[in-house]
Amino acid sequence: MTTITLKNVPDDLYERLKRQAKARRRSVNSEAIHCLETVLGPRRITAEDRLERIRGARPRIDPRAVSPDDVLAAIDEGRP
Repeated sequence: MTTITLKNVPDDLYERLKRQAKARRRSVNSEAIHCLETVLGPRRITAEDRLERIRGARPRIDPRAVSPDDVLAAIDEGRP
């Protein structure tokens, strides 16, 4: 990964970034990267990469968090 240094960042801009990072429980560096990714647009990822990310997230999800009935109810709610 590449490292960049930002110079002459206005104090108020840095404070806003710092507050936003804290609210999102991120470091200032991670928040700056997130902001850049948002502004510069999404990068294309392969289907394999997407599946890998999903599979990586699966262990962190409580299987009892959403029941099949909850899913069906949400689908029905969105139908006209």
